[in-house]
Parts: sequence; structure tokens; C-alpha cells
Amino acid sequence: MSLAEESRPTSGSELIAQFLGISPFVRHLGLRLERLEPDRALLAMPFSEPLVTVGDVVHGGAVSSLIDTAAMAAAWSTPDLPENIRGTTVGLSIQFLAAARSRELLADARVVRRGKSLCYCDVGVTDSDGQLVAKGLVTYKLG
Repeated sequence: MSLAEESRPTSGSELIAQFLGISPFVRHLGLRLERLEPDRALLAMPFSEPLVTVGDVVHGGAVSSLIDTAAMAAAWSTPDLPENIRGTTVGLSIQFLAAARSRELLADARVVRRGKSLCYCDVGVTDSDGQLVAKGLVTYKLG
């Protein structure tokens, strides 16, 4: 991710708000930030027909993208931004536990360890009934 210097954010929260507002893919998925606090982010993905794989089942790629984006938000939810505002996912592991069927999904991402440049995040995805549908482990590199 790279933002122009004239719009350089001053905190991780500001960076995430900017990113979520300008990313065409995030808009396509309908992702919205529910809450952001140090080392934690909650993102919602409403159900929509373009995200379906068959019937009313949300495609695993959409769920994976929700997990990845929530982990990125948690990784950046720090008051100290690196000199270079760049980041990338370097590891992503997902376990699908139940079909996500025609319901809004909520991803709760937490940083479990923050290193010099790597953040290790645990993400749980639940449907609007509170059923856990997926778990993700994400390694995200800052800077």
C-alpha cells in the first residue's frame, strides 16, 4: 500500500480509514470498519449476491479477503507508523469451519505478536448468528 506524501496519515487508524475508503476491491466486497483499537480490528462484510459461489454460500475467496483485510487493519492499528508506509501479507492460513450462508460476516482480528516489522494476527469470522465460520492466521509485514 502506498499513499501520496501530501495525504500522509499520522496514525495507523487514519491510514486504515484512508485505505478502506480508496480501495476498489474493498468497496466491491462492501467491507466496513466496525471498530479499531490498538492491535485489534473488527470488519464487517454484508451478504451480497456477487459474493456467492453456489446457492447462498459465500465464496471462500471473499471470506479469505475479509480475513486478510481485517488482519491488515489490526497490524496497522498502532500509533507509530514506520517511515515507509508499505505493507504486505507474507503468510495466510485459513480453516473453513462452516458454510457462510446469506448472512453478514464479522471478522475479529487481533495481533498476537508484534515484531520489528512482522505482525502475527489471529482472525475469527462469525456470521450474524454468532456461528464461527472460519479462522485465519495471518503474518503481515509493515514497512
